[in-house]
Amino acid sequence: MKKRYRLIIVIFLILLLFLIRSFASDFFYDPFVKYFNGAFLTGSFPEINISKLLLNMGLRYFVNSAVSLAIIYTIFIKKEVLQFSIKFYIIGFLALSFFYFIHLKMEFKNGYLFPFYIRRMLIHPILLLILLPSFYFQKISKN
Repeated sequence: MKKRYRLIIVIFLILLLFLIRSFASDFFYDPFVKYFNGAFLTGSFPEINISKLLLNMGLRYFVNSAVSLAIIYTIFIKKEVLQFSIKFYIIGFLALSFFYFIHLKMEFKNGYLFPFYIRRMLIHPILLLILLPSFYFQKISKN
């Protein structure tokens, strides 16, 4: 595939990530949007449906991951890179979900900052920002 077409595809996929972010509150259940915007200062933990929350976070993670994996594959066009990324995303989801679930059950008694960042890692494509530079560095190191 020519570089020009790959660039157009990557730009389209990045715009898709922006659209997902823009319309996330319309499609995904997340009672912590208001909480982390300042309600945590009052100390009132919101009423949540844990199973619905985890399902919606999982769906959002899956959508962001699918687009992120498409970006990674379009840039590097290597099966090994894609396979590693898929495993990385799966392990990341399992680990982050586990810790987030524990903090949800404890209602953030140990503070809100750690669960805030775990939630961020789950609902935003931050892992893409970790993987792209690492694969690029690996690519230039081999040359």
